[in-house]
Amino acid sequence: MDLNSIKSKLNALQTAGQKKEKVDFSKYLWKPKSEGKFQIRFVPSKHDPSNPFKEIFVHYGFSKFPVYALSNWGEKDPIIEFAKQLRQTSDKENWRIAKKLDPKLRVFAPVIVRGEESKGVRLWEFGKEIYLQLLGIADDEDYGDYTDINEGRDFTVEAFKGDVGGREGLKCSIRIKPKTTPLSNDASEIEKWLNDQPDILEMQKTYKQSFEKIKELLQNWLEPNAEENTEEVVEENDEPETPTKPYALNTSSSKVKKSKLDKFDEVFEDDTQDLPWENEN
Repeated sequence: MDLNSIKSKLNALQTAGQKKEKVDFSKYLWKPKSEGKFQIRFVPSKHDPSNPFKEIFVHYGFSKFPVYALSNWGEKDPIIEFAKQLRQTSDKENWRIAKKLDPKLRVFAPVIVRGEESKGVRLWEFGKEIYLQLLGIADDEDYGDYTDINEGRDFTVEAFKGDVGGREGLKCSIRIKPKTTPLSNDASEIEKWLNDQPDILEMQKTYKQSFEKIKELLQNWLEPNAEENTEEVVEENDEPETPTKPYALNTSSSKVKKSKLDKFDEVFEDDTQDLPWENEN
């Protein structure tokens, strides 16, 4: 008897149908809501003083809203496991599908928005393109640590409308300020900002999906006759591609024909067993 598996299933059944307390994300997250220029300052992270950026992996296209991968909490995620299973085959189509199933990178960083300092530290979410720019600037000796509370630098974020994934949305560009400035001239304000910061994974726990629920979403996506609901709000220039169509799978090397769902179920016959790739050196 696997007690961890039983505990997980019990918890899923006990919490099913319970009314969850909603999180007012507008208090903790920041993003441009209209075109224009905004001045922000990245703040040293309370949760990881050595790195202000928190990498989060998200599944898109499996439900109306993005689904945070269970791997963010150090847990097995059925979509990730299934993608790994596809990569165990030599079928090129399976590899292509596996790539689409991989969760997409989103990054969160604590910021202060100039002119809105009274709202405290909020998290700005962005994608790989802006992330690479920020890492590159940090690696430039002419700029260095732009989160330094005494001699850091502000950034200008410009939001403008443009084509995002085939539809109009807000795109963002960033530019670092040339002059160094203190985070604030008020020591007590700085102390508050350094200690009072939201944690994205703590906030998302309210909406965290169980292994079984994500497995169900994946199965519905694989089923050709399943109704698709892949509506997604796109607001950034590097929003990830969303897998929106079911595919034929070939996860077995056997010549015996099996239905797509039979193959899917075989992957999850035992959620707790060690899968082949987990024993690789």
